[in-house]
Amino acid sequence: MYEVEIKVPADLEATRERLREAGAERVDARRQRDTYYDAPHREFAETDEALRIRRETPLAEAGVSAADDGESVAAPDPAATVTYKGPLLEEASKTRTEHETGVDDGEALAAVLSGLGFDPAATVEKRREFWSYDGFTVTLDAVTGLDEYVEIEREVEAESEVDAARDAAVAALDRLGLDADDQVRTSYLGLLLADEED
Repeated sequence: MYEVEIKVPADLEATRERLREAGAERVDARRQRDTYYDAPHREFAETDEALRIRRETPLAEAGVSAADDGESVAAPDPAATVTYKGPLLEEASKTRTEHETGVDDGEALAAVLSGLGFDPAATVEKRREFWSYDGFTVTLDAVTGLDEYVEIEREVEAESEVDAARDAAVAALDRLGLDADDQVRTSYLGLLLADEED
């Protein structure tokens, strides 16, 4: 499985309005807390890989506007997933292999990773809205400690499908008034760590 993704800085309210005008459907909104891990056997920062546990809590109903969802966090126990992301495969997008699965207990998984020598490296927190638009998932991200970003992504089965998916993503961004040339290929984790170094 390949995740074809382009991320650009953007004003979320303006993008939200363009999505509505384009007939896109707002399908979900969540708060996410991603804990990234360092491996004991290699440097993920050097190999451009990532291992994370994501805990997320749903916000208000998908039909409620972002400004209205307030503190309407639903589940007391966040859902958890574990994700491995391989190195970037090309320079034109953030395409990489990705493997992800849900876990019953995020804290137990964290203890397993700790027991194997994987140490927490950093945590990224964000409020994320998911929209369905033209065969893509478009996410509006407000990341704690960073600016606002829009990601457009689609998963494809074969590497031979990557170029067509990337070109379609660029065209979709253009229709939303966003420029793929403004793309940020650095992960939120990388952006936060770079800010800490400055």
